[in-house]
Amino acid sequence: MRTRVLMLLMALLVAWLPATPAMAHAEKQVKQVKAAEEVLKFSVTAPDKRIPQELLERAECIGVFPGVKKGAFVVGGEFGRGVFTCRQKDGTMGAPAFFTMGGPSLGWQFGGQSADLVLLIMNDTGVRKLLQDKFTLGGEAAAVAGPVGRTAQAATDIQLNAQILSWSRSRGLFLGASLEGVVIKPNKDAIELFYERPLTARDILVEHSVDTPKSAKSFVKTASEYSRRAS
Repeated sequence: MRTRVLMLLMALLVAWLPATPAMAHAEKQVKQVKAAEEVLKFSVTAPDKRIPQELLERAECIGVFPGVKKGAFVVGGEFGRGVFTCRQKDGTMGAPAFFTMGGPSLGWQFGGQSADLVLLIMNDTGVRKLLQDKFTLGGEAAAVAGPVGRTAQAATDIQLNAQILSWSRSRGLFLGASLEGVVIKPNKDAIELFYERPLTARDILVEHSVDTPKSAKSFVKTASEYSRRAS
């Protein structure tokens, strides 16, 4: 009897140990999603400088990178992690996919050691670039500094026709941001840990082959509410 109990305990221990790191990493992804929701809420509710509602309504995807670090990085280095959610056929946003941001040093025009970034993917061409193994902002995939304010009336033709619009917040200030040379790519490890199976960004953001996990429902609901299109 005693031997049988010991064997059972050992079996439970072996089964539990491999799961512990995965659970810890999954918790990290959950925290990223929650932080992204807070950043998104601020970016659309700031009293004066905010993402215009009409641009959110036009966006095909919303990306949020909380606490992106300022500083120099070697090639392939990362200075930010975030999530994207893309529009479904019914107009609401779908399950989130995790991405990393890296590349050259990034200096905030208004100071500070870190900043929150929000990216709006405005059309199908921008979505296709997002789904590549990686893509670099600049040139054809320029992230144009988005306008701020209650409406987009002050937006230039360049902004209104851009594939990607970008904003950043640091030290309480919220401004449009022009990002050059920044590399964005899917975080495959984070996606697999969060969904507990191998998936691609396309599976999640375009094919919508998975339901939104409970831990991400609040973020997706917030993104859907702020980007709701007029019927």
